[in-house]
Amino acid sequence: MIVPLFVGREKSVNALEEVMLKDQRVLLVTQKDPALEEPKGKDLYTMGTIAQVLQLLKLPDGTVKVLVEGEQRAHVFKLSKKEGYFVADVEIIKPEVEEDNPEAEAHVRNAINVFEQYLKLNPKIPPESLASVAKIDEPHQLADTLASHLTIKVADKQKVLEIINVTERLEAICAFMDSEISVMQAEKRIRGRVKTQMEKSQREYYLNEQMKAIQKELGEDGDILSDAEEFEKKLKGTKLTKEA
Repeated sequence: MIVPLFVGREKSVNALEEVMLKDQRVLLVTQKDPALEEPKGKDLYTMGTIAQVLQLLKLPDGTVKVLVEGEQRAHVFKLSKKEGYFVADVEIIKPEVEEDNPEAEAHVRNAINVFEQYLKLNPKIPPESLASVAKIDEPHQLADTLASHLTIKVADKQKVLEIINVTERLEAICAFMDSEISVMQAEKRIRGRVKTQMEKSQREYYLNEQMKAIQKELGEDGDILSDAEEFEKKLKGTKLTKEA
């Protein structure tokens, strides 16, 4: 999958410039605490992604916009510094090849169905994503594509990345999507109740203001009296007996 990244840290920029002079491949790993300005080796996750740098563009503010395409998982077993950036020795994690079987197909279909529900409730995901996802045949590629659309915490995405077995990864992704669907459905119900209450309040306010305007008009014209005033006027003009 191709994604854009914005890089501002000097070490990362140096590493990108170096790989552009070689095979244009870089190891992408996430730091455990995003607030750290200068993370060390122990502050980084040991499972990452080897990606190919497709495009690199330096922006006026000094940051770098880079377009990368993820290729495969890699486990870091040694990390060292070299001329202002990290160099890693890694073990390539090859995707498991799932044999054609009903259970694997069931996981794929279920994942696509859950993603369709997730897509309908999440406005951040382009609607056309469903068509592209439905065309993916490889379970491991489907799992990684679905994971990229999840709006979950970075730590949770890292957990998904570290699941090697593709069936287990699809199950974990579906569990995250189901959880998010429940939350988004609850939010939708709450918004609906709030909207209904606001509309009711607005209608009541409008009717009250309308009644005030009508009463004001009637009072200013003086042509029409209220029922009580009309009755009082007739009563004063009527001669009553002593008994009355």
